[in-house]
Amino acid sequence: MEQEKVLRPLQWHPVFYADLQIELEAVKENLICENEHQLGTKPMAIDVLVIKKQTELPIRKNIGRIFRRYNVIEYKSPEDYIGIDDFYKVFAYAYFYKSEKSIGIEEMTITLVCSRYPRKLLQYLQKEKDLEIEKTEEGIYYIKGLDIPVQLILLHQLNRKKNLWLRSIGGRLSGWQEAEELIQEYKKHKKDERYRSVMDLIVRVNRDLFLEVKHMCQALEELMADELEEMRKSGWEEGEKLGLSSGRQEGIRSFAKLSKILLRQNRQKELLRALEDEQYLEQLFQEYHI
Repeated sequence: MEQEKVLRPLQWHPVFYADLQIELEAVKENLICENEHQLGTKPMAIDVLVIKKQTELPIRKNIGRIFRRYNVIEYKSPEDYIGIDDFYKVFAYAYFYKSEKSIGIEEMTITLVCSRYPRKLLQYLQKEKDLEIEKTEEGIYYIKGLDIPVQLILLHQLNRKKNLWLRSIGGRLSGWQEAEELIQEYKKHKKDERYRSVMDLIVRVNRDLFLEVKHMCQALEELMADELEEMRKSGWEEGEKLGLSSGRQEGIRSFAKLSKILLRQNRQKELLRALEDEQYLEQLFQEYHI
């Protein structure tokens, strides 16, 4: 049963919806966000629809600067990509919404969000449609020359300082430093269901990294003890099934303990050296009586 829990399908779209709200928190009073806005009576739905209540108020957040009154957002999970047909589908949804609500086309924008660089789509738009692609900043591109302004957001390219949470659902994290940044931010918002849903998915995708960070950062152990304990048990059972010896398991525990000590003492260089130098690693074990 534990193994089934670990392998259950990842629900990316609800987390993206929560993450988008986190990113736009500063202007939430001026926005209405609708998840999977239904189009007509048939099973067609816009991934996210963001409506500005007061159009004259600018949005300073980088992902929302392009926004007008009605903003259609198409999101693809890290395993998926935005192709040419997806591009036209989003425009069809936008036009359908325009006709359904009898609004002006000048009141609309489209945002495409994905992790994979849509090379074929951008080449098609530039060569076949003679459109201009402008990179406005890290991870954000404007597609110019269409009757509806379009921006492309590449999650894995976003700036970590400006878009930590949105960047972090773009796939695997870059390393334990990024994981610790998320932990510290999560600590400020752990009672917020949106942050909990986003953090839960990020931890599941980066399971091994967060198990490592657990030994490095007491904050994670306090904040997510139950979730990580479940993953650790599952991983331990898998290790037993693979026939890992008790000595091997003890070695893993010893190194985890040493890592925790060195990181708390801000001795990252010594830890990196220990990963490559077995004699130095033994020296550290003796130094700390491990």
